[in-house]
Amino acid sequence: MKVNRRTQAERTAATRAALIAAGRMLFGERGFADVGTQEIVAEAGVTRGALYHQFDDKKGLFVAVYDDVEQSIVAQIAADVGERAADDPLAALKSGMRLFLRLCTEPEVHRITLVDAPSVLGWSEWRARGEEFGFALVEGLIAAAIATGQAVEQPTRPLAHVAIGALDEAALYVAAADDRAAATEQVAAVLERIVDSFAT
Repeated sequence: MKVNRRTQAERTAATRAALIAAGRMLFGERGFADVGTQEIVAEAGVTRGALYHQFDDKKGLFVAVYDDVEQSIVAQIAADVGERAADDPLAALKSGMRLFLRLCTEPEVHRITLVDAPSVLGWSEWRARGEEFGFALVEGLIAAAIATGQAVEQPTRPLAHVAIGALDEAALYVAAADDRAAATEQVAAVLERIVDSFAT
């Protein structure tokens, strides 16, 4: 009888994934400050030693959770813009921005990326990590718009930085609003006017 034994790398990956999933759920429900490490490891079904081996401390786990949420957001946006990116890059950019704002109103995403991340990571690291995930997608859509003649020929990197900065500020505005749905519509309209200014 063949026994299927997992390798050390597979066990390590499974432990890491279990901790990230537990952290994402607990941080998303109650926030970083109100969740203890013992609760995290109990939810993940691992030892406290496994947590410290994988992430050094609770903040290290939070960074991994934040990255996981950001990767999920970018994957959803990339799937949403899909084929439209080639046919109408500026429309795809507008659609992606709207989806980003909608995703930021989801309780888990809102709490982890907009409430806790700026304070846990620090403002500079939060901005840098956020740009790392969405920047390539935004710059790619702008480059495609220029290549297809939709947008004026210009350097894409500074324009992408301006677009990402506006999008981050829009997300923070939505996060602080009493009526997030109305705030999302308001800032989405502003962002779309910014994107329209890129056009030829």
